[in-house]
Amino acid sequence: MAADIDCLVLGAGVVGLAVARELALAGREVLVAEAAGSIGTGISSRNSEVIHAGIYYPPGSLKARLCAEGRHLLYGYCRERGIAHARTGKLIVAGRPEQIRQLDAIAENARRNGVDDIHRISGAQARQLEPALACEAALVSPSTGIIDSHGLMLALQGDAQNRGAQFAFHSPFLDGQVLENGVFRMNFGGAEPMALTAASVVNATGLHAPSVARRLAGQPTRHIPHAYFCKGSYFTLSSRSPFSRLIYPMPDGAGLGIHLTLDLAGRARFGPDTEWVDGEDYALDPNRASLFYAAIRRYWPDLPDNALEPGYTGIRPKISRAGQPPADFAIAGPATHGVHNLINLFGIESPGLTACLAIARAARQALGF
Repeated sequence: MAADIDCLVLGAGVVGLAVARELALAGREVLVAEAAGSIGTGISSRNSEVIHAGIYYPPGSLKARLCAEGRHLLYGYCRERGIAHARTGKLIVAGRPEQIRQLDAIAENARRNGVDDIHRISGAQARQLEPALACEAALVSPSTGIIDSHGLMLALQGDAQNRGAQFAFHSPFLDGQVLENGVFRMNFGGAEPMALTAASVVNATGLHAPSVARRLAGQPTRHIPHAYFCKGSYFTLSSRSPFSRLIYPMPDGAGLGIHLTLDLAGRARFGPDTEWVDGEDYALDPNRASLFYAAIRRYWPDLPDNALEPGYTGIRPKISRAGQPPADFAIAGPATHGVHNLINLFGIESPGLTACLAIARAARQALGF
């Protein structure tokens, strides 16, 4: 029995769109099914919009490899497609003398990940670059940048559609199964429920990837991780930013600390903090600003009172719980679970935006296309 569709991609966030584009460019027939009414309405539009260099990830990990590969691909794609972006650079700052040794360890880790342009400067040199900054020393990462994430997603969608990919919005996945002939039978809800068969499936549903995988019968459940939601809040600066680069403090465990990023208009925003939550709740508590003031003033002591305004929140799709080391990306294909032509993308948190084109390439290769 022939399948209704060759390649079914679940999820139209930045990774799902990149996968759809990659498969369409490879000549495959592609359908993208998305529960929401448009692309990128979930975690893909709720992040710092940073193009990461690949500094912090364990050498040899998928995060390190795909971030490095993805960064090169993404800068090239932005230039080719005219997507708004800026290579702003980033400073990672040591606020106390005893943290300088930590800077050296971070720099060595970055070099092992192929980030060969990172270098340490003194506190005085850092203040020459950013006069408002207070620090003992800093690392300079010239390869870090920022991007218009929605512009990126529109370009990915356009490329996929230009090569014949189709999109089904308002189509939440209900359940499915792997049939005896290896074809996937998939059921979708919404105002116009539908059922279809697909020869291959890529689960790129972000936060919901583990729960989606559990609703697809016929794969070993032992390979499906538990989902943990790590919420982060962002606040914006009400006045003009005194900084022209991104400013990152020392990492604080679950994340990289409350850092300063910029949008393409030069406006500053701060975040994310770390809050482990049980579900998908994007409400922002304005009282969390008190935590932000204390953290920001460690590297910008002149932050004025009442200068922060509520911004937005995002959620990181973790597959390791609080207190555990951060899990690596999981591109779970047939080599993992034994099901032909099925890819589950688990734990695609930061640097998923930076790595999206590389993740898409890896997913296609795992399918054998």
